[in-house]
Amino acid sequence: MTEFYSIFHEPAAPGAGTVDLVASGPDAAARGRAAIEACGFEVGACHDVGATGVDQLSTHPVWIELDRDQGHVLDHWLMAFDAHSEHSRLPATVAMDAALLDPVAALVGPHVELLVAPDAAARAAALGLMVAREGAGRVGDARGSDPAALRRLSEEVQRIAATLSKMSDGGLGEQGAALAATAPAPEGESTAELSAETVRSVIRARRLREDYFPADLFHDPAWDMMLDLLAAEIQQIRVPVSSLCMAAAVPATTALRWIKTLTAKKLFVRRADPHDGRRVFVELSPDASRAMRGYFAKLGPRFAI
Repeated sequence: MTEFYSIFHEPAAPGAGTVDLVASGPDAAARGRAAIEACGFEVGACHDVGATGVDQLSTHPVWIELDRDQGHVLDHWLMAFDAHSEHSRLPATVAMDAALLDPVAALVGPHVELLVAPDAAARAAALGLMVAREGAGRVGDARGSDPAALRRLSEEVQRIAATLSKMSDGGLGEQGAALAATAPAPEGESTAELSAETVRSVIRARRLREDYFPADLFHDPAWDMMLDLLAAEIQQIRVPVSSLCMAAAVPATTALRWIKTLTAKKLFVRRADPHDGRRVFVELSPDASRAMRGYFAKLGPRFAI
């Protein structure tokens, strides 16, 4: 881990490489401060959630470390911060315990990076990228590696979208952001009989591979989540963010990034829970749903795992 951190350890120029810290308590503050300083950045102002108004924040990138649920205090602060950071285009990252995933995901938008139970390496990478977006600090290695990973993520989403589009005789929209899967099912094939059990059987078959081969050989979180949402749609079940992250079979932070990307590609839609302001549901967009059903219709009795 020392070697990993060392790429960020070059001294920052005066006034650069400074990160403000907001924490939910002393332990969280200590953890956040240790991560920031281990990466060679300076801790600017340090604030307590709820005790500091967002108007008191500076223009530095903000690292928010949360280790406990503070109820409405946390809710109100996050909502205010979300509006503030979106308006000011302030780079921000939230590092949180897994129990806080649903309320935090419901209260902040996609412009805020979310980390769930991150290890030291994940914190270092996120800090480096956050400061790089601000144009401060010396994070050459982070600039060189992560954009390639983001490109691979985008390319994988586009590959899945294109495959679904072809299977349903549709196509990507003019902007390449949404599926235009409006073509009817092929003659003689019906999507009406698709059952949740059929979709779930595909999911079980995909998990069964892990009994015989290393699980990391088959990471395909986008497809896993799309299958889970299709089964839930057929069963008329609402899927919160935390449940969808579990379906992805990858670390929650990775799953959240995929959800963000698939939502931006208009394959997923986020819906606020009308009965609980601290939770959002995720579902397939209408175009993605039609494409998935068209895929299963063409597949017939054969299963693609």
